[in-house]
Amino acid sequence: MSDTPRKPRETVGRYGIWSVGLRTEDPARRGELADAAAELEQLGYGAVWLGGSSAARHAVPLIEATSTLAVGTSIQSIWQYDAAESAASFAELEAAHPGRFLLGLGVSHAKLADQYRRPYSALVSYLDALDSAGVPADRRLLAALGPKTLELARDRSAGSIPYLVTPEHTAKARDLLGETPLLAPELKVVLESDPTRARTLARDYLAMYLALPNYTNNFLRDGFTESDIADGGSDRLVDAVFAWGDDARIRDRIEAFREAGADHVALQLVDGASRESLPREAWRRLASLLG
Repeated sequence: MSDTPRKPRETVGRYGIWSVGLRTEDPARRGELADAAAELEQLGYGAVWLGGSSAARHAVPLIEATSTLAVGTSIQSIWQYDAAESAASFAELEAAHPGRFLLGLGVSHAKLADQYRRPYSALVSYLDALDSAGVPADRRLLAALGPKTLELARDRSAGSIPYLVTPEHTAKARDLLGETPLLAPELKVVLESDPTRARTLARDYLAMYLALPNYTNNFLRDGFTESDIADGGSDRLVDAVFAWGDDARIRDRIEAFREAGADHVALQLVDGASRESLPREAWRRLASLLG
């Protein structure tokens, strides 16, 4: 068997879990996270995506506890971690666990990064620095939303991991990326069939994102209106970016992304609990309905 790491599209499988709770700075939680990662692999998920501004070090306990699970950052902010630091962390993890870690990068948001400036140019410069440091283009991914960044993902990375998007955006992204790059959108799932309860949970979670222009501008590009974005989001918007309902409806919504061109869907459970929680029972239920 070849020791050459497989490309991301070959490693992540059809479905993964996106979670803020799977990363920690607390050494006492490493065992808990390792146990959760081992179960996710057993349940059939091909990848876990470390939500928020994560670093390569957060992947270590998850990779050490599993044998095939891919672990990626979604995302590692280019403002929080400089390219030299990212390259060194990648090299260390790659030496210990070849092919298991995916460096997901993004420009974050002006409200979250004091040094935010000319984000596209900064991302290009960051990739230049990673090239010089020897980080392979086919082991990094970009959180690309707009056309220019999707083209950059196509040309200088293994693909795109867009967040808070729709099947319609996925179809456009696939057209821009072409057939080969990985396209792995994130999708939020509410395991709730009551429309009022489901949409309330969704809107509570969506609120933070509706204050970030990178997302709202992308919604407007994709055909939503200012009224869709106002007052917590219209039913139309909520239903587009969340999968909720009975098992069949949730399954159909997830599959709509794959039918639109996604290779992999990164599923984020939204249940009203803390973002740092580990909804393990919900992950089990989700795995069962994916089949």
